[in-house]
Amino acid sequence: MDQLPIFVNLKGRNVILVGEGEMADAKRRLIERAGGICVNADDRDARLAFVAIADEDVARVSADGLKARGLLVNVVDRPEICDFTTPAIVDRTPVLVAVGTGGASAGVAKAIRQRIETLLPETLGPLANAIADARGAIRVRWPEGPQRRRALDQGFAAGGLLDPFGNHTANTVTHWLDVAQEPKGDRIIEIALLSDSPDDLTLRTARLLGEADHVFHDADVPTAILNRARADAVRHAGAPPVPAPEGLSLFLRLPLAHG
Repeated sequence: MDQLPIFVNLKGRNVILVGEGEMADAKRRLIERAGGICVNADDRDARLAFVAIADEDVARVSADGLKARGLLVNVVDRPEICDFTTPAIVDRTPVLVAVGTGGASAGVAKAIRQRIETLLPETLGPLANAIADARGAIRVRWPEGPQRRRALDQGFAAGGLLDPFGNHTANTVTHWLDVAQEPKGDRIIEIALLSDSPDDLTLRTARLLGEADHVFHDADVPTAILNRARADAVRHAGAPPVPAPEGLSLFLRLPLAHG
């Protein structure tokens, strides 16, 4: 990753906006849509700033002054002097999908966002809110954290009752709690990778990488593939032990690399 993607809570917070015209108006709409309050450069409470000035020299001077005060600054259309960039956004509140290119190409980010827009149903936001509202009931049904996470993973899987890409009703989560099967026990799944390219991962392998608690792997499995696992999955070079560790373990092999 060239940048760390984060979501910033701006509700009720001051955000400096410097500039006028269409560029500034676009940033104003974005800030206010997220609940922020646009203020001028004299404000001393803000921690973020946007500079929307067409003249490059003037924009740089303004940005340098704000950075000297300790603010993180976004300079519109000048990613090389930005502390942060703003992504293309797919909004299914409270679910947000942000597509960024580090300022390399807003057009690429826009094209990806438009494709994702066609995939995510409008019921996704209400589904996420319903899961949040049912948090207590979910904890009662599955008291242990790993067990709870595996139950949710099964529900969210493609074709599952909580599949984010499906269409849902107000009763979806309640129904899932009533009929959900118990999570599968500790197990190891061995996967023979098709190649050393992450582009060749099957949908099944990609899904399992997103669910695994432990990822065991041949030494020559590239980092680009290991990075597809969820961030808190434990990585191990070598074969898995017997018995299996708690939860779901994967063993990634590269048969082609071994002749």
